[in-house]
Amino acid sequence: MSSGYEGNDSHPHETSLSDILKANCGESVLKCYQCGKCSAGCPLASEMDIAPSMLIRKIQTRLKVHEDSVLSSYAIWLCLTCETCVSRCPKEVDLPKIMDFLREESLKRNMVNPKAKDILAFHNSFLESVKYTGRLYEVGMVGAYKLRTWHFLQDLLVAPKLFLKGKLGLLPHLIKGNLKIRNLFDRITGKKED
Repeated sequence: MSSGYEGNDSHPHETSLSDILKANCGESVLKCYQCGKCSAGCPLASEMDIAPSMLIRKIQTRLKVHEDSVLSSYAIWLCLTCETCVSRCPKEVDLPKIMDFLREESLKRNMVNPKAKDILAFHNSFLESVKYTGRLYEVGMVGAYKLRTWHFLQDLLVAPKLFLKGKLGLLPHLIKGNLKIRNLFDRITGKKED
């Protein structure tokens, strides 16, 4: 007898996002009992399209349609990883760790929310800066961000003030072993540069 779920995207599937999340970062969304303290304490919950507690609930359902809505949400990109949610959670569900995983999974599956374009540009510029210098190189990161977003005139008057106060160095400070960091990035992403 048919279960009635064939061809329906709203039934649980075999390898759920919850399972992948648990296997890759060790966090179980099943610990969450939906008290809502994470959403109540989140400084950006009012800006998110899915509140943090609802995001966890959608993953708990193991329904593809809910998982897809999570991976294509704006909320996963707005998370500041301030850890207010973790400090308030009675079950110590590490939501920032989950959000990091969800961002990477969203990128991998090409499901990034279009509203997150500038956040993603900043994210990539920051990681690129750390990859090549071993630490944050502000001028290089800002330059890469501006090239990715075309926001060339945004904050234009702030840079000279920061430079005059010694807050911006024109050249990066390379750390010892920065090639090891670059190799680490390559190993994690599976990319090798020529």
